[in-house]
Amino acid sequence: MSGHSKWSTIKRKKGAADAKRGAIFTRLAREIVMAARDGGGDPDINFRLRLAVDKARAENMPKDNIERAIRRGTGEDKDGAAYEELTLEGYGPHGSAIMVECVTDNRNRTVSDLRHAFSKSGGNMAEAGAVGWQFERKSYFYFPASQLSYDQAFELAIEAGADDVLEDGDNIEILGPVDAFKMIGDALNSRKVRPEESGLRLIAKQELDLGVEETLQVLKVVDAIEELDDVQSVYHNLKISEDALAALEAE
Repeated sequence: MSGHSKWSTIKRKKGAADAKRGAIFTRLAREIVMAARDGGGDPDINFRLRLAVDKARAENMPKDNIERAIRRGTGEDKDGAAYEELTLEGYGPHGSAIMVECVTDNRNRTVSDLRHAFSKSGGNMAEAGAVGWQFERKSYFYFPASQLSYDQAFELAIEAGADDVLEDGDNIEILGPVDAFKMIGDALNSRKVRPEESGLRLIAKQELDLGVEETLQVLKVVDAIEELDDVQSVYHNLKISEDALAALEAE
């Protein structure tokens, strides 16, 4: 997983792929709406909402925007569109497998935009399940080792039900089953750890190993898909080598 996380870090350093602040706020607001709709508007009880709010605050999203999104999710604020969550599947260049999670108020528009993005790259959309079997959903946390040492993180995470704890230079990754997400998150929170990345992620069961040029081609497609308005998260089965990471940083 570390290659994926380093790739995300490089993108953030370059300005989150030059994403506009408004687009970032829209994506964060939708995440808060869906979290509040599914688990209620109290972040102390709704762990998914707490993570979404923490992420919004980290991006300096105004407090009023956060509170308005929570009210929309709980139904207190009737204004605005009704959102639904979609998970769509496709194949990118060189046989890469790509999963896309969306939040949308117009399913037809979202599917059309995504189909165009795939076909433009030489890929194609896939039927439900055609790609999904190559992934499994996992609890995921990524944070600097300066917040908690590897040994401390390992002990804490395993006790909370994690499957694996990885050390990647100055950072630590924790992977676990979906039902351990809240327990791991609460355990980290008790130690004042603030993850840079956290959530329920789709992890490839087997990674695709390509050359540097081919890897960059796939990642450019992933970046293009991520820029679509209705897209929340994109996952792929690509193994990102150190050489590919170095090429990304040099761009």
